Amino acid sequence: MRTVLAPRGRAAMIGPPCCRRACLAGILMMLVAAAPAADPAAAITVGGDVRKPLVVDVGALRALPADAQVSFRSSREVDGQTQVSLVKGVRLSALLKEAALAENDRFDWRKTVVVAIARDGYRAVFSWPELFNTDAGAQVMVGYERDGAPLADGPLVVLAPGDIRLGPRHVKWLQRIEVRTLRE
Repeated sequence: MRTVLAPRGRAAMIGPPCCRRACLAGILMMLVAAAPAADPAAAITVGGDVRKPLVVDVGALRALPADAQVSFRSSREVDGQTQVSLVKGVRLSALLKEAALAENDRFDWRKTVVVAIARDGYRAVFSWPELFNTDAGAQVMVGYERDGAPLADGPLVVLAPGDIRLGPRHVKWLQRIEVRTLRE
């Protein structure tokens, strides 16, 4: 294979097409190797006692139907000034409906808990009846955006805006959601 100068000063390779394909394949492999790898922390798993385990990332959450999307305004005081921000996400109950509870009997939903687990092991627990039968539970969300930008405390978080104190069940750097039916 030899290189010649093409019009406008560009180099062009002359040679058999198989050599050009091999060269292009090599360049493509170098580009793929240099591309940043997908961050596994940007996706969460929903598993445990479910019929359809899920792996979802921010894109999959954004793609869920409008009735699954939820937002809330949070306000906090910083240096004597009140800052208000808009947090967007998806109802936790919508993800759980998608995964579907694996019931052995018709009353399993009454004794099922949902555990949100952070990368560092922090956990927050919700009951299935709370999430599906209370106003506060309907507000529990997997958040992915604050004021139009990615979250500072992880790509995905669990928030419970209906709680009197928001901190104890705020799970930063969410890694997985486990559904467990308590059996005797």
